[in-house]
Amino acid sequence: MVFNDSTSPVCYFCGMELQNTTLGLKLPTDPRWVDLAEIDLAEILTDHAYCEQKAATACISLIQAYPERAELVEALAPIVTEEWGHFRMVLSELKKRDLALGRQRKDEYVNKLLGFQQKGGSRDAALLEKLLTCALIEARSCERFRLLSLHCADESLRGWYHKFMVAEAGHYRLFLDLAEQYFGKEKVWERWQEYLRFEAGVMQELSPRGDRMH
Repeated sequence: MVFNDSTSPVCYFCGMELQNTTLGLKLPTDPRWVDLAEIDLAEILTDHAYCEQKAATACISLIQAYPERAELVEALAPIVTEEWGHFRMVLSELKKRDLALGRQRKDEYVNKLLGFQQKGGSRDAALLEKLLTCALIEARSCERFRLLSLHCADESLRGWYHKFMVAEAGHYRLFLDLAEQYFGKEKVWERWQEYLRFEAGVMQELSPRGDRMH
């Protein structure tokens, strides 16, 4: 994927149009989050940097675990490069603002999604869970980048975050497309709805924090 400012985050899945503001997410981000994120840019940019790093690592792990899935390998290989490029972009933004990259912190949101994955099944069943988890993380990231691109007080950051929003929308779509290709629309749609409902509960449970992208 490459940045394309003309790309719309409106996504389609199983013939159904998802909401272009939430990408099908059941619960929007608390509106206080943007204000909290702007209090200390070093904190939110640090978490953003590590999110990009972990996204690249997740794609590498999928390739390593399923090398026989040629479509998956071909699709995710360039995403590894792109996500690492995003990591470097955030590092550059930190440097430009004379801010230091902080330490990586625990990601409660992602850990709760990982805990929701069905365990003990087949290797293929595990792939479905991994693809849907990745899709959901990308969808929530896209939604939050959209909020920053619209409401960030620093005008120079709005366009910057818009580029990330567009990229995350493409990644979200890619993971769902791969899941649908391997497991069929009906099965994927049913499990995806379960993930969306669970994620809404997680969002209600977690207090909004300005030092976290999720």
